[in-house]
Amino acid sequence: MSAALDLSADVLTLTRALVDTPSVSGTEEPLADAVEAALRGLGGLEVERVGDAVLARTGLGRPTRVVLAGHLDTVPIADNVPSRVEDGRLYGCGTSDMKSGDAVMLRLAGRFGVPGAEPAHDLTFVFYDNEEVEAVKNGLGRVARERRGWLYGDLAILLEPTDGEIEAGCQGTLRAVLEVPGRRAHSARSWLGDNAIHGAAGILATLAGYAAREVEIDGCTYREGLNAVRIEGGVAGNVIPDACAVTVNFRYAPDRDEDAAEAHVREVFAAAVAAGATLTVVDNAGGALPGLSEPAAAAFVAAVGRPARAKLGWTDVARFAAFGIPAVNYGPGDPQLAHTREEHVAVDRLQPAEDALVAYLSTPPTEEPG
Repeated sequence: MSAALDLSADVLTLTRALVDTPSVSGTEEPLADAVEAALRGLGGLEVERVGDAVLARTGLGRPTRVVLAGHLDTVPIADNVPSRVEDGRLYGCGTSDMKSGDAVMLRLAGRFGVPGAEPAHDLTFVFYDNEEVEAVKNGLGRVARERRGWLYGDLAILLEPTDGEIEAGCQGTLRAVLEVPGRRAHSARSWLGDNAIHGAAGILATLAGYAAREVEIDGCTYREGLNAVRIEGGVAGNVIPDACAVTVNFRYAPDRDEDAAEAHVREVFAAAVAAGATLTVVDNAGGALPGLSEPAAAAFVAAVGRPARAKLGWTDVARFAAFGIPAVNYGPGDPQLAHTREEHVAVDRLQPAEDALVAYLSTPPTEEPG
């Protein structure tokens, strides 16, 4: 039985309630139940459930619609639940990524999702599951396939951790596996074999010497990176290994699409492939351009009052960008603390994030959507 959520509680209390309801990827159902019940209880929202994703929206006939989205799941708990407040910080799994953002969303729903509320825009709230695991399970992807109309709007705001700054667009991310062949032999007679782990040395040297590209788009600087994230090889303590696999991750600027990113990785490792390695792309998700020239996005940047910066990492803004909807990341959490054992959010970041969004959503647009 999930605990009830009180959307009239302050944002700190609501964040704690979310953190204290564990929701590691794949186990979001109790939290999704609580979110659904709270939203249905407001009386001014159309609410729909798609698996463990909860959708809610107003239908006020406004000329513009803003979509607010956040994932309910967290990485595995690291002895950091229940939450605790210490020295002006709220500690706990998901405090930064991204239950503080979810709490802000719920506060906005509690304010604008009741009968008689007068937001300047129609609003859609999307709380979804399985963001922290492989893309095929992503709840927002499922909503895009099964309820795409729920995601349309003039601007999408993902309350991912940005430390209270606007982070525009996002990088693309590609993972590839380079497999190096060898020949087994007894380690006492190593010259009779071909050590596959040694054969990976050229791949590692290429990675160590890789010069990352920096790209400026709409005033936002995206820095690329190509790194080994896993290496596997070895048979036994007395066997020359006949196989070694190096997994690499390419974080690429959004001016490259998926095909261009793959072509670049294959070019970087052309010598290794020519020497006998095989390269297999196992995952490739394109990024999102900033889109800051779009009127709705520009208005949000102006409302927050600080320039946007590049999002270094992949987020679901890319899904909205694929539909032609400008999208930004904006949340109270600190991205550098995401997934850490000491994860926390500064308490003094919570209310300002809510206040900025309330101000923006209460202000009528200055021009019609394009």
